[in-house]
Amino acid sequence: MATKHEQIIQHIISLSVGSKISVRQIAKDLNVSDGTAYRAIKEAENQGIVSTIERVGTIRIERKKKENIEQLTFAEIVNIIDGQVLGGSDGLHKTLSKFVIGAMQLDAMMRYTQANSLLIVGNRYKAHELALNAGAAVLITGGFDTEEHIKKLADEQKLPIISTSYDSYTVAAMINRAIYDQLIKKEIVFVGDIATSFEASHFLRVKDTIAKWYELNEKSSHSRFPVVDNKLRVVGMVSSKDIVGKDREIAIERVMSKNPQVVQARTSLASVAHTMVWEGIELVPVVDQAHHLQGVVSRQDVLKAMQQIQRQPQVGETIDDIITSNLEESSDDESVFESKVIPQMTNQLGTLSNGVFTSLITEASNRLLMKVKKADITIENLTVYFTKPVQIDSMLLIKPRLLDVGRLYAKIDVEVFNENQLVGKGLILAQLINR
Repeated sequence: MATKHEQIIQHIISLSVGSKISVRQIAKDLNVSDGTAYRAIKEAENQGIVSTIERVGTIRIERKKKENIEQLTFAEIVNIIDGQVLGGSDGLHKTLSKFVIGAMQLDAMMRYTQANSLLIVGNRYKAHELALNAGAAVLITGGFDTEEHIKKLADEQKLPIISTSYDSYTVAAMINRAIYDQLIKKEIVFVGDIATSFEASHFLRVKDTIAKWYELNEKSSHSRFPVVDNKLRVVGMVSSKDIVGKDREIAIERVMSKNPQVVQARTSLASVAHTMVWEGIELVPVVDQAHHLQGVVSRQDVLKAMQQIQRQPQVGETIDDIITSNLEESSDDESVFESKVIPQMTNQLGTLSNGVFTSLITEASNRLLMKVKKADITIENLTVYFTKPVQIDSMLLIKPRLLDVGRLYAKIDVEVFNENQLVGKGLILAQLINR
């Protein structure tokens, strides 16, 4: 049976997009405490199915698909720009396709203002009215208000009209940044994106016998299976080493390994890869917050996803992407790398930031291991020494050197030079993720 928390989440999902949600109403409808309702609404907000807006309340919004994550709802815009909703709050769940800055004559402005767009403009009442009639929402900059009949029109059209104290340029920059941040998130792969669904997963129940394991083993590409109780909660794992040499009529619960490693759908690909390497396991169950089985993720799933990521064009650049693209092999020695210190890599003093320095030696070490062992690395221990500050526009030479390498671990010593002077060192202990 589902917990009260899960029942509230399912109730919220069943509500139509645009519905208003309150703690008190949820508690009354489902006969739960205000605290339980509040925690469930916060979880729904984390899942992207509701949005809370000051002076408006909490509304049900449509969860964005991964391929459309760069699009924002008007509700998210309100939160980004600290806005105040003047009218049309029933349309806050809608998604905007583009925004237009109204810094031109009225007729020219309207040529660019389309349905589902957002017009950013000052206290030009006629522009507000024409935009709403064209199916566009309105964002009024400079903290200005609008006329009452325009607010009523916004309510009728179910299109938000929002006011913010920021100027047009600042607002456009904030929305651009939000879209850019979402594009970066689009490239982050989570377990839920690659896992085998519950319906397609093989699992055992606690009362099954070892004979059932042999049946599943013939159907599956792996030999490790989650074990669930009568409520489908994961309580153990069974692999070939647990059942070898044992009578086939013995119950699974007597031979399973208890308290197994599990992950959730929002666990990152990097995290589950580290868990698999660290624990030496080929398959991990995917569970929800109540520990119910949602699916499984295998080592093959992780490796396939990592290969696909490397083949995809990057849409949003993170600092790591900038560092990686700026690191090149030396023309004199393939095991030595060069990198120019560009503005994005510096701190407020104009010198190389400590975090970027760490990323440089980590990336150089990773590339060296790819050549030697055809393996990625996950850092277990990292010691860094800084000896001199590095100025902007400096050309660094990064020299990673293998001290020891085995099947699972590698030790790497890294020296960093600027104009033949040693400016820093690093000592890395890393686990290998073999391809």
